[in-house]
Amino acid sequence: MAFESLTEKLNAAFKKLRGKGRLKEADIKEAMREVRLALLEADVGFKVVRDFVNTVSERCLGADVLESLSPAQMVIKIVNEELNALMGGANAKLNISPKPPTVIMLIGLQGAGKTTNGAKLAAYMQKHHSKSPLLVACDIYRPAAILQLQTVGKQLGIPVFEMGTKNPVEIAQASIGYANKHGNDIIFLDTAGRLHIDDALVDELKAIKATVSPTETMLVVDAMTGQDAVNVASAFNEALGIDSVMLAKLDGDARGGAALSVRAVTGKPIKFAGIGEKLDQFEPFHPERMASRILGMGDVLTLIEKAEQAFDEKKAQEMATKLLKNKFTLADYYEQLTQLKSMGGLSDLAGMLPGVDAKALQGASIDNSMLTKTEAIILSMTPYERENPSVLNSSRKKRIAAGSGTAVVDINRLLKQFDMMQSMTKQMSKGKLPAMLGGKGMKGLFG
Repeated sequence: MAFESLTEKLNAAFKKLRGKGRLKEADIKEAMREVRLALLEADVGFKVVRDFVNTVSERCLGADVLESLSPAQMVIKIVNEELNALMGGANAKLNISPKPPTVIMLIGLQGAGKTTNGAKLAAYMQKHHSKSPLLVACDIYRPAAILQLQTVGKQLGIPVFEMGTKNPVEIAQASIGYANKHGNDIIFLDTAGRLHIDDALVDELKAIKATVSPTETMLVVDAMTGQDAVNVASAFNEALGIDSVMLAKLDGDARGGAALSVRAVTGKPIKFAGIGEKLDQFEPFHPERMASRILGMGDVLTLIEKAEQAFDEKKAQEMATKLLKNKFTLADYYEQLTQLKSMGGLSDLAGMLPGVDAKALQGASIDNSMLTKTEAIILSMTPYERENPSVLNSSRKKRIAAGSGTAVVDINRLLKQFDMMQSMTKQMSKGKLPAMLGGKGMKGLFG
């Protein structure tokens, strides 16, 4: 998970401060020394770390902190604000041309994730901004690059424009005419990459840029390469001039140095982040939310957005009514599990909750085999049995086990988990949330 080790080390540094009633200058210097080491170990650039620590130290040594009744909280607040500023301050939107089509030129090294994440961005603009995107295959060198773009385009329902191995400049130019003819209002040019930046690559990208005058030139960098990603961003910016950055594979970097350095080094905003291999694991980059995650303060807004995307609003209202009336059935229970699964891994969700140790749930997810078994059991019941599981006696359980290809012990386990969920809903309807979440009875669901 991104920033995992950094979060751990920063929390350890702040824990020492929380134990002190009043802070002395020596306490702050010691805390800043640990913050410096934590950032350097997270692969944040030396100059970025130096400037960051100097700014935080200057603010922390002010009288408002040293004389505060809760100085440790003030220090954390300052670090949070400066982390936010370091990453850009606020989410920067994609530039949209007043005269369609908007042309987004995606550039980056080979293997950075341009093709997949460019398609994810196109799908995001289609879903959340009602755009009609077009993916354009300008990488004529990498084997199967065009086929890869067509494959992800088909999976996402987005058209792909290609002209085989013709000149990439001609392909980019022709795609604009195609977009105008077919009503596509935003174009994503998937350009070629190399294993390293060379003159041939830069000259080709310059030629494409000069010909089509893209609305935005977005650099895709692999967050897992840490400081190398920052060096790549700096080199591309100097050679070509970039407008924004997309971080790919952010979920795979436990350090997160690229996210903290690239904005400071290039001066260009990070606008989006790929957070997993699946085509829906993609989100806008919010510096303020990321700063909160780094400091273990959670990211409730992103969690709410994920829930809104995963849960049907009408069904959610019906479910809320059932919960309040305590009419939560086995069919409802299964539906909730499948929707929770669609929101991602439990460790990712836990990281968005303030005060929850995401590391304790590292790699945890809803067990697919358990979901399959649960579905088979519930579908083998009669509608009456699903609504009234209390009627499930020994003979009924045997019949359901035979029909679902499971054992009676599996049915008993499911009923026990369901009873726990019902108990929780009763407490929640009274305004209480018991410590049952993650209790022993629920462990069978998680892998």
